[in-house]
Amino acid sequence: MGIVGRVAGDETRDGVALTNLDQPLFDGSGATKRDLVDYLDAVADRIIPALRDRALSVIRVRPGQEPFMQKNLPKYAPDWVQSVSHWAEASRRQVTYALCNDRRTLLWFGNQRAVEYHPALFVGHHATHMVLDLDPPDGSDAFPLAVRGALLVRQALADAGLTGAVKTSGAKGVHVFVPVTAGTAVEDLAAATRALAARAERLDPALATTAFIREDRAGKVFLDSTRAGGATVVAAYSPRIRPGTPVSFPLPWDELDSVRPADLTMRTAPGLLKGDPWAELMPAPQQLPADLIEEGHTIPVARVQAMHEGKRRARARRAAE
Repeated sequence: MGIVGRVAGDETRDGVALTNLDQPLFDGSGATKRDLVDYLDAVADRIIPALRDRALSVIRVRPGQEPFMQKNLPKYAPDWVQSVSHWAEASRRQVTYALCNDRRTLLWFGNQRAVEYHPALFVGHHATHMVLDLDPPDGSDAFPLAVRGALLVRQALADAGLTGAVKTSGAKGVHVFVPVTAGTAVEDLAAATRALAARAERLDPALATTAFIREDRAGKVFLDSTRAGGATVVAAYSPRIRPGTPVSFPLPWDELDSVRPADLTMRTAPGLLKGDPWAELMPAPQQLPADLIEEGHTIPVARVQAMHEGKRRARARRAAE
């Protein structure tokens, strides 16, 4: 890995100065900053393809501080860190995002204590994937429930003539990715995602729900269809800021129910990887069926619907006081 100049917790790799490597990463991580850098270096050939040419947001954790998401590339970043500028609708401003396209950029982010890597679902201005984020309720059986929800999504995809790849989120959930053909309109992609979630929900409404408002989910697995557009999703192989530092890990569908996310960590993942399963398991880009898109355009946007419903409930509470 080209390690030179190792002195008292500092060293240099690929021309990147690495400092304070022996500091704890974060409370409960069971890891040091060196462990983070070593892990990123070990999976660089796998995580970089998942990040390449995508506007990147990272979650960093500094000693003694709460984790924070960084979208704008800092002005002190080396001039060899590539970047791209996009308009952020939520904050109504232009944001300059990093592009993590090579090993030294990844190492630089590791030295910045960037633990989580959240790339955009776009390359340039073109959407690349339809994503369902399966969020189970809290509890000891959270992940098995998420797996059952993911299998509903797989069935709904098969019924629509589509296939996808799956990975653990690195927390308690599961992410299903479906690559789409170039030129897929964002509005159609968002609509198809809503329709896919609705179809999966109909397969087992006792297990799964598309209810955006948490209090309406009744202990069911939430099929989150809101990742289309400008949203990000944590990358395959990215560590998470969770106890034990688990990672988001790609798996074959038939192995999904045989793992525990807590067993897939920065320490264990490199030894479990053979090749690049995220790339190998990902199907070819697919054209979204017209009927799926058409159905989705009849389904209200979840965030907008939830906002209006929240206001309605607030008015009702005030009227009842």
